Amino acid sequence: MVARKLNKKYYFSVEGETEKWYLDWIKHLINSDPAAIYTVSIDSKKEKDPVKRAKSLTVLSETVITHWFDYESSEAVHTKQFKETLDALKKTSTFKKQIKYKLGYS
Repeated sequence: MVARKLNKKYYFSVEGETEKWYLDWIKHLINSDPAAIYTVSIDSKKEKDPVKRAKSLTVLSETVITHWFDYESSEAVHTKQFKETLDALKKTSTFKKQIKYKLGYS
């Protein structure tokens, strides 16, 4: 009898299609590996605003979401966008206590 693998679920909000495709590829890679201890499900949504993503989720227990986006450059416009994203991440903890947002950028 084959032992059933436990499933781990991960939540992301991503800036664009490239990040979403990458996460889908990672999920496929893990789930197709016979040596993997777990199967994974990845709930990723293309959403630049972490607040909108947090509001769209209905969760009953503590949930970690990683907001994954690009840090384009040190130009003023990109620095402003980065700061606005950080502010939005902080704001999510004020209205949904069970959601913990993490930052991931490239």
